[in-house]
Amino acid sequence: MSRSPGCSAVLSVASGSIAPVRITNAQVVGHTFLDGMVGDGYYPEHLVARGQAILRRLCARIEADPPADLAALYVLTNTATKLFNDLQDEFFEADSEIETVAREAIAADFYFVAQSYGFEDADHEELVAERDW
Repeated sequence: MSRSPGCSAVLSVASGSIAPVRITNAQVVGHTFLDGMVGDGYYPEHLVARGQAILRRLCARIEADPPADLAALYVLTNTATKLFNDLQDEFFEADSEIETVAREAIAADFYFVAQSYGFEDADHEELVAERDW
């Protein structure tokens, strides 16, 4: 799929469709989310893409209505974390799982997002506090 600069695909969880959104943060636009999972045959491409879309949608949400403080950011990241929780069964069904490498990649990208949007004091664990993986 080709993308124009500054645009990302965002997964609509309800419908499973892909819809373009605009992300303007230069750090985020140039970042490959879940890089440690991309191209690794253990992780199904379509599920990695859905995980990337969750993170891009988080970025778009932050840009559209910036959180006032860390507590507000944590509300957003915990909502996104729950979407990753929902993907866990699909990974199992595809003979994969959100294991150590995946957990680290996901958590690192949540931290990257926080840092990219100026939340330098964000706590790694609090960003993904709702995880069950």
